[in-house]
Amino acid sequence: MRLQVILNALERHGSFVYESAAWADSSKEGLLVRVRPRRRSRPICSGCGNRGGTYDHLPERRFQHVPLWGLAVWFVYAARRVACPACGVKVERIPWASGKERTTSSFQWFLARWAKRLSWRETAAIFGTSWHTVFRAVKMAVCWGIRHRDLEGIEAIGIDEVAYRKGHQYFTLVYQIDRGSRRLLWVGQDRTKETLGRFFRFFGRRRTERLKYICSDMWKAYLSVIAREANGALHILDRFHIMQLFNKAIDKVRAQEARELKRKGFEVLKRTRWLLLKRRGNLKRKEVLRLNELLTHNLRTVKCYLMKEDFQRLWDYKAPWRIGSFFQEWLDRALSTRIEPMRNLARTLERHAEQIFNWFEAKGEISAGAVEGMNLKVKLTTRRSYGFRDPSTLKYALYHNLGNLPEPPSTHKF
Repeated sequence: MRLQVILNALERHGSFVYESAAWADSSKEGLLVRVRPRRRSRPICSGCGNRGGTYDHLPERRFQHVPLWGLAVWFVYAARRVACPACGVKVERIPWASGKERTTSSFQWFLARWAKRLSWRETAAIFGTSWHTVFRAVKMAVCWGIRHRDLEGIEAIGIDEVAYRKGHQYFTLVYQIDRGSRRLLWVGQDRTKETLGRFFRFFGRRRTERLKYICSDMWKAYLSVIAREANGALHILDRFHIMQLFNKAIDKVRAQEARELKRKGFEVLKRTRWLLLKRRGNLKRKEVLRLNELLTHNLRTVKCYLMKEDFQRLWDYKAPWRIGSFFQEWLDRALSTRIEPMRNLARTLERHAEQIFNWFEAKGEISAGAVEGMNLKVKLTTRRSYGFRDPSTLKYALYHNLGNLPEPPSTHKF
């Protein structure tokens, strides 16, 4: 079977013919496929899309295509210029590439699919192209997917921020967390009221009114915008972020107490940070034994840890009266301590009690790990993307990996 037959079966363009296929050079490391227009076919104007007469021909140009059997493949074509009555003299529109791209659209989609599995640098090295070519392929796939994605039927969204660079530079991320559909919906630079306001303007009033649940952390800018723009939705404080506040309070107390004990010659809190911050179920056997030994000491850090573990019982209650009773009892105990970080934490939880209780009302509708799972994927993507100087490049990477964007139907898969 000749190469032209394969291309006609998988990549057929009605007004063009694959004329010949030959080795690119004597080393036989690539193939040149020459393309010509069909006889009597009229070129299409790249400006208005109408057909016109041929004005002249440009020099031959190569377009990199999907590699075959490990061989680089290029389409070779001398583009025509169109004498368009409306636009004047324009270069014709060709169906296998867009604009001034030197790669075919099929190769761009090919690279974009592999860029989800590998880093962009690895993708470029494996398939014999450049990092910038892979980036343009990802950008094309993201733009196409955003134009063609469906935003109807969304009932639950999660809002969070991620630091993408040192110096308190953040992205605001909004993602869908409905059961069976988890994806990134929107990325905005910074974490201000104006940033989140831009999302709701993008999302539209009609879709916002259909939201049932919104999950976020306690960032004041987010709370005020959500209350203004989506007051019909049940606003839930993310359980993961609540436990993060506990960990920050414990770590602050531990660091201060460790310094005090060190001055007295005791190092009982040395190398205990992750013993106290990790979930007990994730500790190894040796760590569990060491934690049990630590809990025998009468320390402020130990009291804070036990208060955190006791608060975890809140999530297991079902009856509303029992939830409220336990919550108030825990607040009273925390406020009566002389440990200032725990007192501050209790005041914060008291101010946001309504949003915390909403978690129980939505229980069963929103998975408790939905936001945490999306955050983990964001961190993995940003870690692989270190070195991007332009924040917009990282935005494309986040949409590409987390947006679950649609793709056009393909005649074949690698």
